[in-house]
Amino acid sequence: MTKDPFAPGPSIQKREARERAIGLLYEAEVRGISVDDVLSSQVIAPAQLVQELVKGVSADVERIDAEIDAYLNEGWSLDRLGMLDLWILRIGIHELLLEEAPVAVVINEAVELGNLFGATEESGKFINGILGAAARDME
Repeated sequence: MTKDPFAPGPSIQKREARERAIGLLYEAEVRGISVDDVLSSQVIAPAQLVQELVKGVSADVERIDAEIDAYLNEGWSLDRLGMLDLWILRIGIHELLLEEAPVAVVINEAVELGNLFGATEESGKFINGILGAAARDME
């Protein structure tokens, strides 16, 4: 069997999985339901990687939030962050803690997501700063 030259590569698949995971986590929070309920309500079941991200972040959200909170400037709290910025940071910290993807890839992907979906024009820079500091301390 030959490989389809037009099939999306692993990096595209992971990027799409991250985007989908953010949407599902956001949906669960806005609707006030569990991630399991959101996942099971999808007409087409999300890809395995999407489910792993959603469930992994959700299961470890307290630890992840503590990590994020440790890098916020004085006077800032998780409550002040835009909801999508926070979910992007949560996925980024989750992936950094897993140590399965290169740090630069995790941060770059999160910054791009922040630029696309963030609450402000500065979201990407803000996400870069938080994840960069966290990654340095995790080494």
